[in-house]
Amino acid sequence: MAATPALLERLQAAGLSDVVAIEPVAGGFAATSVLVRRGDGTSVFVKTFSEPPSDDAFAAEAEGLTVLSKAGGVTTPEIILVDRDVLVLSTLRPQPRTEVFWEQLAHVLARLHTTTRHPRFGWHQDNWLGRRRQFNTWEDDGFEFFAQNRLLRWLGERRVQETLDAADRMALERLCERLPELLPIKPACLTHGDLWAMNVMATADGRPALIDPAVSYTWAEVDLAHLWTTAPPPEAHVFFTLYAELTGLDRGWRERMPILQLRQHLAVIAQFEPNWGAVDVVRATIAPFRRRL
Repeated sequence: MAATPALLERLQAAGLSDVVAIEPVAGGFAATSVLVRRGDGTSVFVKTFSEPPSDDAFAAEAEGLTVLSKAGGVTTPEIILVDRDVLVLSTLRPQPRTEVFWEQLAHVLARLHTTTRHPRFGWHQDNWLGRRRQFNTWEDDGFEFFAQNRLLRWLGERRVQETLDAADRMALERLCERLPELLPIKPACLTHGDLWAMNVMATADGRPALIDPAVSYTWAEVDLAHLWTTAPPPEAHVFFTLYAELTGLDRGWRERMPILQLRQHLAVIAQFEPNWGAVDVVRATIAPFRRRL
């Protein structure tokens, strides 16, 4: 990736005046991610937007990293600099392809989800899921919170309106009405909020570390669903078995994953073209609710 004047200007404004080289980083979709090598030989990870969705987008992400570390005991990258235009973090490594790594992650996620329970669902402010605002209005009822802030919230997005027809939208609304029948009552806890497999990284010594959060207090299974449905590597099978044991999951948890993952599929439809099959998955999940049963 060429060191464009605009990017260099942003880096210099953030205090990185000794940039030697800039290399692209694969994996991100909403923001541009690069690895910056500095004059002293060290490297840092930098995220930037061509047009920031809001002045607080990176500040909210930095807050999420901090709270996951301090409240949940999760390893996250060090926050070096954060402003409106750039987020500068310490570097991490790709996840090792070992079962031991995923066993360690099961303990990390189980500890996060079982030690951070909260009496309400939400967060003290909205934050960001990709380039779209994640609504975090406080609710006492988890079903109402999930319906309004994680599912129906997406129906107002232009791409979703253009993609889902009236029958689709009505089916989603009916599913939301039936959530108390479809999902068990669960407490709120601190969640990562965007825990797809690519947001699981590793430290220099091979321990799990998490990036790109969209934190809130909600159901732990929202994190679980995102990992379950985003093609984790084969060695990750040990994660799900161990996590279920550590958290006391019932046998029916796998059947709930498609409903919980609707929120992410709708977010993908709202933001990206192509949508990687998200429309087909949404329609398949809401198909039983196309008419009242």
